[in-house]
Formats: sequence, structure tokens, C-alpha cells
Amino acid sequence: MTHASVAQSDAGLVAIVDLPLDDFETGLLSVIRHHLDALNCPESQAWHRAYTIATEQWGDAIGFPAAHLLARFLKYVMKLRGGSFDYADPFGEHRKDWLSSDEAALLLVLHHMRRDNTSAARKTVEQLTQGWMDPDVIRSGLTFANRFPAGQMRPLHKDERPKLRVVSSAKPKSACQQDGAG
Repeated sequence: MTHASVAQSDAGLVAIVDLPLDDFETGLLSVIRHHLDALNCPESQAWHRAYTIATEQWGDAIGFPAAHLLARFLKYVMKLRGGSFDYADPFGEHRKDWLSSDEAALLLVLHHMRRDNTSAARKTVEQLTQGWMDPDVIRSGLTFANRFPAGQMRPLHKDERPKLRVVSSAKPKSACQQDGAG
């Protein structure tokens, strides 16, 4: 493929860095793409990869519910859109930093909902749903946003482990020593 044909095939794409997304939202992109693969081709079992990626990024406590609530949201979006949704191959390296307009709208809906920005969320939902204000799409997006509001959580990175620290080095007294017996 020549440089000109790459530029033509990428026309209309949005650079992920040009959107006002936080790290959590940009981390959703790969999970979203695998979930979309699973919805388009159920026998691929791509939802396994979506859950695995989410738990590797944010740990079990955040990753599992994030992947689950995201899957529900995507199911309603795809149902409303009749399965017509432009997204990149989750394994394609050439598009990892680029979004289709559908992917951008999806991430922006979640971005605005997580910040309780109602007017912006309404506009992007309308764009995402091609003019339909579907209650299932809205409810599932708000459920995700309510569970994962912006600025309220710190993702656990996979190489980060809980740290133990000594609270007190004093040896506790036994019950006998406290009463004076003993």
C-alpha cells in the first residue's frame, strides 16, 4: 500500500489524542473493539479478550464490571444501529491511535455521561444513534457512567501490587498483662 492510499483509507478518521478523553476512556477502545467483534461474530468468542484486556488494565475489581457494563451498552447500540457500526480491527496496529467517527461518538458519549454533561451527552447520543434517543442505549450508558464517574477512581495497573506497611511495631499486651494479673 502506498502512502497516498493509506491517507485515502484513513480519511475521516479522528486521532484519539484530539479528543478530550482521560486515560480510562482511551483504555476502553481495545475492550470496545473486541466486544464489537464478539457482537458481529459470536463464534469468535472475542468477548473473552475484552474481559482479559479490561482486567489486565484495571484489575478484577474495576475490569470485570467495566467490561460487563460496556458489553451491555454496546449490545444496545448495535441493536439500534442494525449491526452497522464502523470500527477498526482490534488487532490492527495501523489504527490503534485512530478512531472512526462511530468509535469517536461512542467514546464521547461515555466521556460526557461520566462528567454529567447532559447537553453534550445528548448531542453525542443523537449522533451515535443516528437520531434515535433510545432509552436502552441511554440507560446502559448512564449505568456505566454512574459506576465509573470521571475523577473518582484510580485504575490499578497490572504491575502494581498492594503494599504492606507496618502500622505499629509495639508488641501488644496480653489480656493478662492489662488486668494486672499474671
